[in-house]
Amino acid sequence: MSLQAISPIDGRYHSKVNALADYFSEAALIKYRILIEVEYFIALSESGIPQLQPCTADVAAQMRDLYNNFTLEDAQQIKEIEKTTNHDVKAVEYFLKKQFEELGLQAHKEFIHFGLTSQDINNTAIPLSIKEAVQTVYLPAIESLINQLSQLAIEWKDIPLLARTHGQPASPTRLGKELQVFVVRLQEQLKVLQSIPHAAKFGGATGNFNAHHVAYSDVDWKEFGRQFVEDRLGLKHSFPTTQIEHYDYMASLFDAMKRINTILIDLDRDIWTYISMDYFKQKIKAGEIGSSAMPHKVNPIDFENSEGNLGIANAIFEHLAAKLPISRLQRDLTDSTVLRNVGVPLAHTIIAFKATGKGLGKLLLNASKIQQDLDDNWAVVAEAIQTILRREAYPNPYEALKELTRTNEKITAQSMATFIDQLDVAENIKSEMRSISPSSFTGV
Repeated sequence: MSLQAISPIDGRYHSKVNALADYFSEAALIKYRILIEVEYFIALSESGIPQLQPCTADVAAQMRDLYNNFTLEDAQQIKEIEKTTNHDVKAVEYFLKKQFEELGLQAHKEFIHFGLTSQDINNTAIPLSIKEAVQTVYLPAIESLINQLSQLAIEWKDIPLLARTHGQPASPTRLGKELQVFVVRLQEQLKVLQSIPHAAKFGGATGNFNAHHVAYSDVDWKEFGRQFVEDRLGLKHSFPTTQIEHYDYMASLFDAMKRINTILIDLDRDIWTYISMDYFKQKIKAGEIGSSAMPHKVNPIDFENSEGNLGIANAIFEHLAAKLPISRLQRDLTDSTVLRNVGVPLAHTIIAFKATGKGLGKLLLNASKIQQDLDDNWAVVAEAIQTILRREAYPNPYEALKELTRTNEKITAQSMATFIDQLDVAENIKSEMRSISPSSFTGV
């Protein structure tokens, strides 16, 4: 951990999110740019233009080694070139031309970056890095959290729980069911997220393959671009475009991630509240301190940590989704600096996933407190009693229960039994109502 890191994701929390460096660091962006340039050259060699012959398997393998075996030293070389060019993509091009000379391909080095603008590289490299980060880091993390929640929902499926609507005691529910609500919400939004394509722009300076077409008008460059982006890179080819990808799908992805985070904020706050109500205790780890002043405290810090990081992530996702689809005319540069921050909200999201998971793993069910709250709130079975009376066409059942429950006297099992006894209904109906308790009135 660097004590001089400005961002906590590169300092305090680095160990929790270092896997994302393979996709969103400066070195990673350079590596993905090299991947695009190399794969483009190989595809160009197979396009039928007369000056190039298809790369042999050996040559293609040597070229792919440039990104498969990419090192920090390679990245540093490119950054040194950039000090002169003051252009990051051009620095990659010059680096590759030098590598081509070492591979004996100097005769073909001018076909590196042929007909392209820097956004053809950026708008394929970045979507590809996002796609692979989602598949490799994000999805395993959220799926692990959903599975953890699902297991707790199963474990606690039969635990009756006093529900609270508007903060007040309400018809009882079951603890497992309440967790299953979050499981299903997350699963549904995850389906939406996984249905969103990772789209890429590839079409030259203003999206029309102008330079490609003027050089080789007999090649179907639109189809070439589609095959390159979709068949070779596994992305969706956006066409037509301006100089840049329109980012609509990327905005959809960030919105989907934001919705998932919002659901988890809701979960974090609910679990925090249950802990404050003493429904859960928390496992104590030897040596840990909950408060610098109050030694008895075991604070719900994991859920608080998660909520805070999810809030930061959502604020940035919100900006990314709102800003990226907007660009003046055929392009401005505002997307470039914004895209360099794509890894930041993902990092805060992963930190939050891990914090929530850690917090869930520390929960200890306090069944006696849960049962006590049920036993102390017999008024909640009033809904059950009045509904049965409605079924039996009893006159004014709601009003009768309202009169009972709106007094200042505490409703108990005994007072409810006394109320039932004085009702003018058949004994079997009274017996049915007597069998109802806060612990049994939990629905389907």
